[in-house]
This record gives sequence, structure tokens and C-alpha cells, in this order.
Amino acid sequence: MNSEAMPTPTAAFSEKGFYLSEFRGRTLALAVSAEELSSRASLEAVLKELEANSTRVVLVSSGRGALESLAIARPLGGDLDGLEGAVWRGLGRSPRVGVVVEAGSLFAPACRKIGLRLGVSKMVWIDRGGGLRAPDGSRQSFMDLEELRAFLARGDDSEGRKRRAMLREIEAAISAGLPAVNLCTIDGLADELFTYAGSGTLITRESYVRVRRLGLDDYDAADGLIARGVAEGYLAPRTAEQVEGVLANGFGAFVEGRHLAGIGALLVHEAARAGEIVSLYTLTRFLGEGIGGHLVRFALERADRSGCRFVFACTTAERVVRFFERHGFRRVGVDAIPRSKWRAYDPARRARLIILRRDVGDGRPV
Repeated sequence: MNSEAMPTPTAAFSEKGFYLSEFRGRTLALAVSAEELSSRASLEAVLKELEANSTRVVLVSSGRGALESLAIARPLGGDLDGLEGAVWRGLGRSPRVGVVVEAGSLFAPACRKIGLRLGVSKMVWIDRGGGLRAPDGSRQSFMDLEELRAFLARGDDSEGRKRRAMLREIEAAISAGLPAVNLCTIDGLADELFTYAGSGTLITRESYVRVRRLGLDDYDAADGLIARGVAEGYLAPRTAEQVEGVLANGFGAFVEGRHLAGIGALLVHEAARAGEIVSLYTLTRFLGEGIGGHLVRFALERADRSGCRFVFACTTAERVVRFFERHGFRRVGVDAIPRSKWRAYDPARRARLIILRRDVGDGRPV
């Protein structure tokens, strides 16, 4: 998504670096059955990157041989008394620890129990079926617990009995307190963990997105998104000073409370009691996930609190026009917005702009 404005690319922004910084110093649990370990090289490459990043990994698998093949010499039994302490001590000696689901135990229920016993903040569940699909066949990048329950209630036979049983265990784990599960294939693991596009589905206990004002610690990531939007042609370049103004008035949509999924800003034209939405941009993975709507709703609420009579946005892209029209905006002429907008504005770009406006508090849904 996007609106008219955005920044000049400053320092290069690395997707992988962003996610690695989020994982640093944390422990991830990976559930991968022996049958799913056909691409050990893919998994080993990810493990090495995580370990170099000071990220600890608990691998839960079926069969000791599967874990030993990943350089884990003494896997712990999943039903071991004092498993929690044994894993903790093991991670003090090595960045990877294995927990084996012994023969005779069902893999998915055992993974649920182990994840809950260890109290991990995230479990990555490897399955050859990969992420979940919407009825139209598109991948669902994100899903909260209620959406997962609705998905299971639909009784989609395409998932198969074994996979539905696995999803029931994921539902039970999240219901019991596990904050998040990433579901992906083993070959898609690196993309799921280290890229915005992802490869599977992130399932969370609560709504996956929260919109709030940007704080100073968010500026680096937000500046990177602005530069990305400019590079993709969605956002118009801004001067460094203008970018700083956007950041100071900016807000972001955060997934899991940490991952910045989209940004926007509201610039208030006080004399006209008008608010301008600028720099509205969401990452590719979040298209279709409603992130843009969350951002617009936040902007309208902020405008209302600021005493604005209306909100407007400018763009040269028809796709963005359709987005704003879906959210209650209508096309207007240049005289319908504050004159202050046009100070030192490029006349050539002004001639190409499409202006959209919505009155604040008009009662229409966003």
C-alpha cells in the first residue's frame, strides 16, 4: 500500500538482519519429524546462521538417529523428569539441544507437550504441507487463534486427516499458552524466518497486529521500510528532513508486538483542521492481511483526537486510489484540501496527483 510520500534510501536495510536482531539471545524450538528431514542441508544452514547470531535452538524430533545426524550427540527424552532443567543446562554447553520423541509416542501431541513444558516463545513446526491456504488457494501468512479455530471448523478435506490432527495440536498448544507457531516446509524455513515474504503461516494466540505510534527504537526499521517503498516505486522520495518529520508523526503496525509490518504518518494542517495521511506502506507478506486498513483506522482515530474535520491522501497510483476508496475516501479536486499542501510542491507532480478525502467521524466503516 502507499500514499504519496516517502524517503530517500539512507543505509541499506537488511531483511535478514532485522529478523536476526529479533532472534538474538532468544531460544527457538523446531519441531521436525524424522520423515521431514530429507533436506538436512537446508536445516543445517539455518541452524548455523542462528547459532552465529547467538540464538539457541531446541530441536524436537522423532528418532535419535535424526537428531544425531544434526550433530546432537546426546538427545534428551521428551518424557524425562526434569526436562526443563536438563534443556537449560544443555543450552549452557551448546547452542543446540535435541529432544527426542520416542517410538510409540504420537509426534504432534508430544511436540505440544514439550513446547508447553519448556515455555518457549515460538515453535517452528516443519511439515511438508507448508503454510495454510485460504478458500481461494492463496497462502495465509498470518492467523490468530480464533481464525485457526474457524479454519478447522470449516472441515476442509484437502488438509488430510494427519495434518488436521497436527493443526488441532497446534490449536491446543496456543490455547494453553504457547504464544506463536510458524508452520512451514523444511526448504522454506530460511524464508519463513528471515524474510518479509515468508513461506508459511504464523499462528498467534492474539490478533497478530497492533498499531501504535513509532518510538525512537522503531525509526531504523521504519526508515528502512520507507526506503524500500521508494525503491519499489510505491512512494515518492523525500528529503532527509522530511523523512524525520514523517517518523516523528508516524505509526506502525507490529506483528507479535515486534515485527514492523507497515507504516504511515498523519501530518496535521492546523489552520485547515485537516490531517494528511502520508508514507502509507505495507510489506509484501502483509498484502491481503488487512494491515493497510488497520493503519488507516488508526490515522482516522488520531485525526479525530486532534480535532481534524477531514483527512486526505495524495497518490499517482490507481491501485492506491482503489485502496482508499474501499476505505470510504472519495476523489476531490485540489481546492478541497489545504493550500499549505502545495508550498514548494513540484508543479509537474501536482498535475499528476489524485487526491482522496474522507470526513472524520462520518460513521462509515474502515
